Amino acid sequence: MSSAESGKRPRLWRPELGLALVVLGLGVFVVVGTLDVSAAASQLGLGPRFFPMLVGGAMVVIGLFYVADVLRGGRGDPEESEDVDPDAPADWRSVGLVSGVFLGFAAVLELLGWIISASLLFFGLSVVLGATHRLRAAGIAVVLGVATYLLFVKGLGVTLPAGVLRGVI
Repeated sequence: MSSAESGKRPRLWRPELGLALVVLGLGVFVVVGTLDVSAAASQLGLGPRFFPMLVGGAMVVIGLFYVADVLRGGRGDPEESEDVDPDAPADWRSVGLVSGVFLGFAAVLELLGWIISASLLFFGLSVVLGATHRLRAAGIAVVLGVATYLLFVKGLGVTLPAGVLRGVI
């Protein structure tokens, strides 16, 4: 029996609305943050603002449509292959732990540098999300931290903080 059939009003606040507002807010954040970027355009006429504005603008549009859909009663459908109860409460403990890992990463990034901070981030997320083989998770986290550093710094020319490894890498 749906809430309309039982005479109850549908709940206005649902996790889907929270996600929709986060997508919209992040899109606005990216667009506003990109407005401060100034550098010459490339020979193709595309400057460093192009892709962040494209992504941020798309996030704003998607976020607006998503908010409108949720407010009209839309809700996410569970995967058919998953045994999921869509009415079960959110796992706020895991949400808090994942958020804490990301905040910790942001707090130590400049001090420890990308490789160590990203390795801690990847390891922390894997443990919070259920990794049982911690030594394997730690090894994979270090490989990912080094690989992403090399990809961005050596491959793309993006400067990432070296932290305590300055002069070593």
